[in-house]
Amino acid sequence: MKKTLIAGNWKMYKTPTEAVEFLNNLMTKKLLYDDREILVCPSFTSLYPASQVLQKTSSIKLGAQNVCCQKEGAFTGEVSAIMLKDIGVEYAICGHSERRQLFGEEDGIVNKKIKMALQFDICPILCIGETLEERNTNKTYDIIKGQLTNSLNEVSGSSEFVVAYEPVWAIGTGLSATPEQAEEVHLYIRKLLEEMFGKETAQNIRLLYGGSVKPDNVDSLMRQNNIDGVLVGGASLDVDFFARIIDYK
Repeated sequence: MKKTLIAGNWKMYKTPTEAVEFLNNLMTKKLLYDDREILVCPSFTSLYPASQVLQKTSSIKLGAQNVCCQKEGAFTGEVSAIMLKDIGVEYAICGHSERRQLFGEEDGIVNKKIKMALQFDICPILCIGETLEERNTNKTYDIIKGQLTNSLNEVSGSSEFVVAYEPVWAIGTGLSATPEQAEEVHLYIRKLLEEMFGKETAQNIRLLYGGSVKPDNVDSLMRQNNIDGVLVGGASLDVDFFARIIDYK
């Protein structure tokens, strides 16, 4: 049985000292589950100290918020998959809407990042989602299909990866897709994955919802058939909020 995935994306928050304090506090919550996986994605500067703390537990995984599409070389300011793997990173977020919108990352770059992560046994979390304008003009499915198929071009169905649906209009806005809206898009993604990789493989790919996930909406989101976890932004910065989201009912 596939485990659900509860992932926290800390974005550009928390110093290394704050990250260590947070993780030590989170571990006191003793959040041990057989059916769910916990993931934190600190900033690059906090990854190594976080990895040292997480050596004390097997219940919390470590992820990066980004990864370079090159193995190594003269790429000032970039961080490679092999560097991440060496310090215990197991997941990497690829194609987050903030990377797409603020830093011009297009599907082709996201595709290269996914392949590079996979090459070093890091599980990529592919983020896809539409803007409010695209939703209002009935382009949601076109955007989702384009981002999904282009970003997973030449990626094998035998590879381990995660897909996160994050409607751009719900990220950091306080707005959230209703559970029914999220489930509708997740079902569409699942069907696209079936076309690409076959039904059995598609059923085993975890689909996360992201976009203003909070303690008061996580339970209803997680009751949906095709939502296999959540990618949490702001609420993952608070230990008690994140613990409650992990402990969804």
